[in-house]
Amino acid sequence: MTLPLLTQEAIDSLIFIFLRVSAMIVVMPIFGGDRSIPVVIKGGIAIFITFMLFPFVKINQEYQSLGFISMFVGMISEILVGIVIGLVARFIFAGIQFAGELIGFQMGFSVVNAIDPMTSTQVSLISQFQYFMAILIFLILNVHHVFLSAIAESFDKIAPLQFHMSGKLIQTICIYSKDIFVIAVKISAPVLAVLIFTNTALGIVARTVPQINIFIMGFPLQIALGLIFIGLTAPVFVNYSASLFKNISNQVHMLIMLM
Repeated sequence: MTLPLLTQEAIDSLIFIFLRVSAMIVVMPIFGGDRSIPVVIKGGIAIFITFMLFPFVKINQEYQSLGFISMFVGMISEILVGIVIGLVARFIFAGIQFAGELIGFQMGFSVVNAIDPMTSTQVSLISQFQYFMAILIFLILNVHHVFLSAIAESFDKIAPLQFHMSGKLIQTICIYSKDIFVIAVKISAPVLAVLIFTNTALGIVARTVPQINIFIMGFPLQIALGLIFIGLTAPVFVNYSASLFKNISNQVHMLIMLM
């Protein structure tokens, strides 16, 4: 399909499409949320998707009649649409990383951190391990295709300048955001339970046999048990993460319908 002539209206539409697409890419962990990915690559992805969608987006002939303030508000609304779509994946990955933080802290890895490419902050090694595992599952299941389809669908459901921030939308986003803690608890619970029982047992031993140096014995034991049970629960982690990603399509569609 050939591109429409680049009239003023077409250029305005192109800008609105780019703003919506780039906002989603910036928020999503895979496409652009990772700060280790150069800005040039992120921008290139956004421009490529923009030109792929451009022929299919209906051009509004009334763009030129809008004032500066209306155009500015319209641009902000397009950015918000992209952010809302990308937030679903962001919440899931945040929950997975939070679970790794809880496990790493309990294992004694709070002083052994790595740089998180998403936020450029120091995070637990376990958190980074689970984050990269989640990325592999995300890509294997082709969940990134869901977001590409969603951003295309959003232009059918929400034309440029037609974004509506409803109370129901805000409520739904809040419901999805609380899943960060639910996901973290479900993923970390088995390992945390073992480590808590281990700490309790070490405390009892320290009280009954004071001659034993619990600090020397406790740290290696916690790390070893933590790694063992992370390995044993890996299939559960994979299956649970896959179930979360498979439900993303419904969540994104719900948000689009509420906008």
